[in-house]
Amino acid sequence: MIRLGAVGDVVRTLPAVSALRAAYPGARISWLVEPASASVLSDQPWIDEVLVYPRADVSEALLGVRWLEAARRLRSFVAALRGGAFDLVVDFHSILKSGVFSRLSGAPLRVGLAPPFGREGGWRFANRRAHVEPRRASRFERNRALVQFLGVEAAPDAQPLRVADAARQRMARLLGPTSAPVVIHPGTSDDTPHKRWTVSGYTQVARELAEDTGTPVLVTVGPARDDRAFAEALVGEARGAARRAPDTPSLGDLAALFARARLYIGSDTGPMHVASLVGTPVLQLLGPTHPLENAPWQATPSRSVRVPVACSPCRRGCAAATCMRAIPPDRVVQEARALLAGATGH
Repeated sequence: MIRLGAVGDVVRTLPAVSALRAAYPGARISWLVEPASASVLSDQPWIDEVLVYPRADVSEALLGVRWLEAARRLRSFVAALRGGAFDLVVDFHSILKSGVFSRLSGAPLRVGLAPPFGREGGWRFANRRAHVEPRRASRFERNRALVQFLGVEAAPDAQPLRVADAARQRMARLLGPTSAPVVIHPGTSDDTPHKRWTVSGYTQVARELAEDTGTPVLVTVGPARDDRAFAEALVGEARGAARRAPDTPSLGDLAALFARARLYIGSDTGPMHVASLVGTPVLQLLGPTHPLENAPWQATPSRSVRVPVACSPCRRGCAAATCMRAIPPDRVVQEARALLAGATGH
């Protein structure tokens, strides 16, 4: 199977893959992914093999006009891909790049998404194409529809993202004998700063939750350029109401931290979906992204805060980030309290 791309897109494919595993317990399931998201897949019982496309190495060689090196790396990757002798490729990504990889695998049966979800002509490389309805649905449902197109009716696993025992134990040592925290993940990727809420907003939420509940508030730092400075500003302004979370060098470590938390608060990012898939209640702060397409995992209690300004949702975002700045801290505190009190629903 193929699902390249960002962490959020990759982990939202896990429930569909767990359903495939339930339907075909004896199958060998391999997953082609890019390096940034590979670590979260290595501990999943639904997957026998993780194949990694060396995107950074190939791109660096091409940008450096080292054509022979790029060609050598691509030949090595394609040889490993064809060496899998796959009978079936399920292309959850269905873009041009994933379609080419699907064809290069040599698999006789290649299943992908028809337009509009199949994009960039990538669907032309599939010889079985799933037409998914309705057009607006969560990514979880879209992935599920592709599995159902294969005739698989098995339900996804109740916890489709598993956390390794070693990662849990390591995080338990780092956190020490403290009560389950609220985790705030204020960062976004370098490409999506328009999804970021404000330091002042997060600071107010941290202060009020710490004062009301006594629950420790931890702030995580992502890999984006500005994440560390943003997190440090938040912790500084919180004046003791929040502190930095332990470092999480891998996605498995991040999942272990979230699994220990009472509540996750953050915008629409990959870590938010990781939190929902390990079963931690999620409070999602939404701005430019579509609330239905990017809903958290439906089996986990979650709430979303969104101010429907006229230009939201949009695909590009903007520097003003009006839709994010319009989110009122009081509303975030209200929804956080409800989730901490055990409220369900979405």
